[in-house]
Amino acid sequence: MQVPKTKLVRRLKIIEGQVRGLQEMIEKDAYCIDIITQTSAVKQALSGVEDALMESHLGTCVIPQMQNGKESKAMGEILKVYRLKRK
Repeated sequence: MQVPKTKLVRRLKIIEGQVRGLQEMIEKDAYCIDIITQTSAVKQALSGVEDALMESHLGTCVIPQMQNGKESKAMGEILKVYRLKRK
C-alpha cells in the first residue's frame, strides 16, 4: 500500500509549523516543560511519517523484491531501517 505523496507532504508541513513554533517558544523564553512537550510532539509526528513510509516501502518494494528472488536485498533494507530506528 503506497501512502499518497500529498498526505506525507501535508504532514511534513504541519511538522515544519511545529518546529517554527518551537523556535518562537525558545525566543520568547517559554516555560521549559512546555518546550519539551512540543519537542516530544514533533518526534512523534516524525515517527508517524517514518512509519507510513516504511509501510509503503514494505508493500511496494520489499515484498516484490522477495517475490523476485531478491531476498538478500530486501532483508538488508529492513535491517538498515531497524538499525536506524534503534539509534
